[in-house]
Amino acid sequence: MKKIFLLVFVFTLLIARAQQPSYETQFSKPLGQVLQEIGTRFKVKLKYDADTTGKVVPYADFRIRPYSVEESLTNVLSLFDYKFVKQDEKTYKIKVYEYPRRTPEDGKKMLTYLNTFYKDSTEWNARKACLRKEVRENLQIDSILKKRVNSKPILSEIRKYDGYSVQNFALETLPCLYVCGSIYSPLSKGKHALILCPNGHWTDGRYNSDEQNRFGTLARMGATCVSYDLFGWGESELQVTYTAHRTSVAHIIQIMNGLTILDYMLTIKDIDASRVAANGGSGGGSQVVLLSVLDNRFTAACPTVSLASHFDGGCPCESGMPISLACGGTNNAEMMATFAPKPLCVISDGKDWTASVPELEYPYLQRIYGFYNAVKSVSNVHLPTEAHDFGVNKRNAVYNFFISTFGLNEKLLDESKVTIEPKEAMFSFGVKEEKMPANAIRDFKSVEKFFNKKADAKIPER
Repeated sequence: MKKIFLLVFVFTLLIARAQQPSYETQFSKPLGQVLQEIGTRFKVKLKYDADTTGKVVPYADFRIRPYSVEESLTNVLSLFDYKFVKQDEKTYKIKVYEYPRRTPEDGKKMLTYLNTFYKDSTEWNARKACLRKEVRENLQIDSILKKRVNSKPILSEIRKYDGYSVQNFALETLPCLYVCGSIYSPLSKGKHALILCPNGHWTDGRYNSDEQNRFGTLARMGATCVSYDLFGWGESELQVTYTAHRTSVAHIIQIMNGLTILDYMLTIKDIDASRVAANGGSGGGSQVVLLSVLDNRFTAACPTVSLASHFDGGCPCESGMPISLACGGTNNAEMMATFAPKPLCVISDGKDWTASVPELEYPYLQRIYGFYNAVKSVSNVHLPTEAHDFGVNKRNAVYNFFISTFGLNEKLLDESKVTIEPKEAMFSFGVKEEKMPANAIRDFKSVEKFFNKKADAKIPER
């Protein structure tokens, strides 16, 4: 009887407890309310680039550290994969966690860790071989290169200007998929250096005046420059829409486009295969890094306002494929170091993620180049008061690098001689798309069929 009574008592007690509010729920608060209280407590302004709707913080008040707004924010936001970015002493921005973006301190720790892997050229060469192999595998580039078509580009009429010419092209890469761009060529005779110029995330893309000034000036001085669209930007957007740009597929296709353009340009008789470079800014700089890892034909490189050890690029077109996981973990600085001992110029500024280059990435690159007694082959032009653009001082740094490296004609360095064309003149498909091939792909789904996965496209603000 006692056992029965005890079982009934325990059962009744459990029912009673189940009917009472949980102890833990007494300390829960909506995330929005908690953040508002943190702002009031610490007298700071919180801006939002993340949705707090429906999110609840358990043990909310116990996560607050009265002596530190930043520890309090970390304790609360980490529950939701959110983070804060300090904008000034009294302002913080709440953002969704970005896997490609870390802090300069994270970059410093990573480079310190990576430096333990190699103390001389022998150990570094082994690491470099691993990186080139696994970056290639993680990008999955070889499977898509096998699916390319071998076709000649559709070329426009040549437009001649002061010391250079411009010709538009549309090159079929995958079946019925085209990459469009313009070739800026010197009017001088003889063998010319070749510079691939992948586009970055600039307003008006490759059509803006900063880009045209760079291509035209380099061509006047003796280098053939090839400017081409990002995937899903410019004329590529006519085929797949901008949505396709924000995918990991774009990461692969953009590099495939660069390698395919290189293949074609090296068939042209007046191109000097011993002087082949890549130069691009922002997202174009990310492509410069990756192209240099994947193809030994490049003999010089100049990533501009791009290279960092703590930022892989804020777009899936730069970091959508897990190349940074190669060989146990890497970053763009180490990948760029695989280019040693070839000539390399890194251009940075003080108002974006490249602000750390003089103290962090550049000394690291110098160490790797030192393994080959080639420290003088790597340089950094840092513009501490400038921001994220391809302004005249960045362009002058590019010109000086290629004058020194490729022997371009410095006497012809004069941007005033460059004709800035209306962007319509640079359209390979025509102003009204009338020149687009009849077989051209017209939707992203037709591109996805070439890959083993469906892309996850998200459309951010432009």
